[in-house]
Amino acid sequence: MGPIAVLLDHTTATALHDPKDPYNEAVAAFYVQASGGLGTLYAPVLSLTAGDTGRPGLLAYINGLRFIEIEPFDTAAALSATEFLRAGHPWATVHAIHAARPSADFPAGRYLLTLEPELYDGTGVQAVHPDH
Repeated sequence: MGPIAVLLDHTTATALHDPKDPYNEAVAAFYVQASGGLGTLYAPVLSLTAGDTGRPGLLAYINGLRFIEIEPFDTAAALSATEFLRAGHPWATVHAIHAARPSADFPAGRYLLTLEPELYDGTGVQAVHPDH
């Protein structure tokens, strides 16, 4: 199996940002693996923006990390986000849902690393907790 593609949502990005968070070490392990070329970490910018409202500096911090690629919020993401918003999903999750789904670049989709997998129930994405 080759390198895997993993998305951080607002919950795991926040855990990585806060060294006192109980899940900081588990999320940081993914970052260390990415730094060694064992995978690629992505962070959806809209999820980071929503997370930054509760944790000021989150977006700037994640953007400054060398081994995390910021996933842009383009027109395709916006179209899909409005669909998920209408279905009742919160702002913090809609870009992550879009980014985790299968696409031309990621035909099998991407794993979505989250501290709250239940936020993604019924969305068809592979939401996993870093401890599992």
